[in-house]
Amino acid sequence: MTAVTHDLAHDAIRAVDWSNGAVKLLDQRVLPQREEYLILEEAPALANAIRMMAVRGAPAIGIAAAYGVVLAARLAYRRAKNDWRSAIEVDIERLRAARPTAVNLHWALQRMQEKFVEVKNDPEPILLAEAKRIHDEDITANKRMGALGAELIHGKTDVLTHCNTGSLATGGFGTALGVIRSAYARGVIQSIYACETRPWLQGARLTAWELMRDKIPVTVIADSAAAHLMQQRCVRWVIVGADRIARNGDLANKIGTYSLALSARAHDLKFMTVAPTSSLDMSAATGADIPIEDRPSGELLELEGHRLAAEGALAWNPVFDVTPARLIDFLVTEKGVVPAPDAAKLAALMQDAHS
Repeated sequence: MTAVTHDLAHDAIRAVDWSNGAVKLLDQRVLPQREEYLILEEAPALANAIRMMAVRGAPAIGIAAAYGVVLAARLAYRRAKNDWRSAIEVDIERLRAARPTAVNLHWALQRMQEKFVEVKNDPEPILLAEAKRIHDEDITANKRMGALGAELIHGKTDVLTHCNTGSLATGGFGTALGVIRSAYARGVIQSIYACETRPWLQGARLTAWELMRDKIPVTVIADSAAAHLMQQRCVRWVIVGADRIARNGDLANKIGTYSLALSARAHDLKFMTVAPTSSLDMSAATGADIPIEDRPSGELLELEGHRLAAEGALAWNPVFDVTPARLIDFLVTEKGVVPAPDAAKLAALMQDAHS
């Protein structure tokens, strides 16, 4: 039984799904060379898959974690029928700690825990229904954001994107890549440039693979070539996602996003961020309050187990950076478009979202 359907052109990929009582993940670590799926039946294994980046992208991580709660609750109920809520806590904390920056992970876990009060006996049916609802709502939101963002793009243009923000990073269709999909289908995007996105190469390995699978042409560039590309006036838009957005509009996204925003402003290009409201962290006043994940140095010093850097060289490997709100021209959410986002506009957006 699958949670979603594929009902749009250029939308044929699902990286996370619920299948035959287990979580099915497309292992993104081995793309594009191989398409392999992980079938996970226990929450600790799912938490490890999140931590090791078999699944990545803030919305996809949140969806996977929601399904992880279902797995944890099933096992806890079998082992401690009358005390499953206490027995599940270790697994929930393990899931919560898997990736600290992606706020969708914490949001999804909180939403799943709020359903506990409705459970009278076996928790799996109620929790599975909620996890599938989170999954389906994400796809609906992505399609809505795709339409809203595409409406901002006028005339024929080229665009630049960073990291992977498509079906591989979400429940389906994508955030920034959803806008690109929609705009390409409308004929307003001529060429798509994707930064390679060191050190995990999400742009080269994942975005390029995903777009080619959906028959959308893409050109990969070195991260360091982005400013030169802008200088040549080949692009008019930079379109990215966000892993967490502070209440003043500052955003944390894949390392290199801040550099792109600075370059876009210097070259008078438009900078669009596309993210669901679940990525807004109203408890973080500014980007300085967003935890930035540092990952192992080997990811930067090695490639597929082969050392690239000189022996003894050290590495600093933050995998996110913070782009100040003043550099963002448009924030596109499923609740609407926010031009030049700031604290007042985001507060109004979230108030409308909850009204």
